[in-house]
Amino acid sequence: MKTLKIVTGIALMAILGFTSCQSEVDEVEGENPNTNSANSTTTSNLKRTSMYDGSFDDFLDGASCSSILLPAIAKVNGVQVAVSTKLDYQRVIEILAQSNNDQDSVILQFPLRVQLSNYTEVTVTNQTEYNAILNACSSAEASGQDAISSVNISFPITIFTYNLSFQQTGSVVITSEQQLYAYMSNVSSTELFSVNYPVSVTIADGTKLTVSSDAELQAAITASLKTEAAMAEAVQNGKKLETILVNGKFKVDSFVNAGVNSATNYKDFTIDFANNLSVTAINLLNTTVNGTYAVKSELNVFLKLNFSGNASFALLNNTWKVTSFTASTITLQSTTNAGLTLVLKQI
Repeated sequence: MKTLKIVTGIALMAILGFTSCQSEVDEVEGENPNTNSANSTTTSNLKRTSMYDGSFDDFLDGASCSSILLPAIAKVNGVQVAVSTKLDYQRVIEILAQSNNDQDSVILQFPLRVQLSNYTEVTVTNQTEYNAILNACSSAEASGQDAISSVNISFPITIFTYNLSFQQTGSVVITSEQQLYAYMSNVSSTELFSVNYPVSVTIADGTKLTVSSDAELQAAITASLKTEAAMAEAVQNGKKLETILVNGKFKVDSFVNAGVNSATNYKDFTIDFANNLSVTAINLLNTTVNGTYAVKSELNVFLKLNFSGNASFALLNNTWKVTSFTASTITLQSTTNAGLTLVLKQI
């Protein structure tokens, strides 16, 4: 999921205004929403959607707004890891995933090189300098100048250019995000532009859209930001669910398939979720059933169960959608059979 990108640099969106021509430009923009100035909403939208995406290594640097250029060295939960290529990311992820209720720690070794959201590369020599990058990201988010990473434009696109008399002066073919970012960062106060629609975009949940105007682009961005917010909320709910699972012990309160409740098959078993992603069910006769579990999130939270060695518990093996949860009750529904539900109740 792209979630955040840093907006760095000394001045990120220069707001350039018109003087005597301002009212004239505003009138034309009102009549033709696809004609834009340096300070138009579309200019801002296109600039923010084309910033460099550094979210792919968030597990390493904790900053979706930038990325660490390899090679780099980090101490991950006390284990030193040399990250020479992207293949080494898996080692970092494995260490972080060893426990799901601990306080993960990633300590970067300086100096290191970082690529920023404006596509520049900088050398960071200490934590203080790196904190400045993180703080710039936070400031951009707070002021609404951070990246819109939930919309990806399909290239190439064509931009028509105009002077302040609304006469076309040329056209530019844009073939990449970096080229689009550079163009939008350098629109002057003496020019206008329009996008040659339609343009194809992909939003946060993978949906592909065709937008035919600046207004439709804005609508796509609004929808994608809502989707992205829902995905971020699901991530947080997933973490809360993991904590509840690890800190408690549970019984099967209800297991309904096609209207038949067979929870009595599990009435003597206590289910214990460990922080190493293992799960154990044990009854009064010390009969033990072992398994594994995983909590995932997309737009919703999912709990995957995988028991072995027991036919009754094998029936619980499923990827369950978490329809609701509290500290005491977790209600689940099969992702493949809406008539199959499971309720776990904390003892």
